[in-house]
Amino acid sequence: MEEFIIKSYSWKELAILYAPELTSNSAARRFKKWVNFNQELVRELVSAGWRERSKVLTPMQVEIIVRYLGEP
Repeated sequence: MEEFIIKSYSWKELAILYAPELTSNSAARRFKKWVNFNQELVRELVSAGWRERSKVLTPMQVEIIVRYLGEP
């Protein structure tokens, strides 16, 4: 297993890392549900510049997600 690196990821790319058994679209939908379920996570992401339709996550936003969801 490779070490997870905090860097910029596309939404789908990170989603696939969390759910490699799913198709990219299914992984992205599941990932969106996980993120939106936690309003504290959403608030932190928004304060870091994230928007609902963002396709690319900054390293800071990825770090926030990992803090709440753990490493993929």
